[in-house]
Amino acid sequence: MIKLSVNVNKIATLRNARGGDQPNVVRAAQTCIDAGCHGITVHPRPDGRHIRYQDVRDLAALLADHSSIEFNIEGYPSTEFLDLVCQVRPTQCTLVPDPPDVLTSNAGWDLSGDVTWLGQVLQRLHDNGIRTSLFLDPDSDRVRRAKEVGTDRIELYTEQYARLFGSAEQNQVYASYHAAAQTAQQAGLGLNAGHDLNLENLPYFAEHLPGLLEVSIGHALICDALYMGLVASVKAYLNALGYTAP
Repeated sequence: MIKLSVNVNKIATLRNARGGDQPNVVRAAQTCIDAGCHGITVHPRPDGRHIRYQDVRDLAALLADHSSIEFNIEGYPSTEFLDLVCQVRPTQCTLVPDPPDVLTSNAGWDLSGDVTWLGQVLQRLHDNGIRTSLFLDPDSDRVRRAKEVGTDRIELYTEQYARLFGSAEQNQVYASYHAAAQTAQQAGLGLNAGHDLNLENLPYFAEHLPGLLEVSIGHALICDALYMGLVASVKAYLNALGYTAP
């Protein structure tokens, strides 16, 4: 079955808008865990506009008591980011090519030039017992290159699929994701996916994409939680992945 990792960045965004510690990121993560999710995702950025480095440490402490729940930390591999990740040692680190001022992730790694440095980053993470993933566009050549660089998994950037879902172009764009997923399987790479997946477009994607292991969902899930509650929202996404939530 495909695992659901809940990105709690938006909880921190709401907290930061007012100051203080409400809504509490750790309590929200615990609520998601109690509702049945399989992992918690965060993406700290240098300006701390949502998840802060202390949040990462606090969540790591929470998840130390939940051995079956995976912790996925996303971000650009700056020195400060890597030091934090190697300190808390999450289950997985997803490297994203975000410039510091980007609003949200908007592209996968290119990998066409000399990326020896990226391979060295991946090795450092491996040396600390951390599973690695690279954020990629659905391009089979880049998937094969990701294997050469040394990652354990890739995460397909699903914005284009989500944007065109339900349109006349849906099948054409989905074909690129399917081809990339097949290439990942052939290369022996684990496959994750995320960005703009929601209750409408997730079921088709999850049912038809070969080898999909995990989806990371934050913005849409938290938006739905405003209407139906956080527990109900997590369970709705589990249902969309084929789980029968209690």
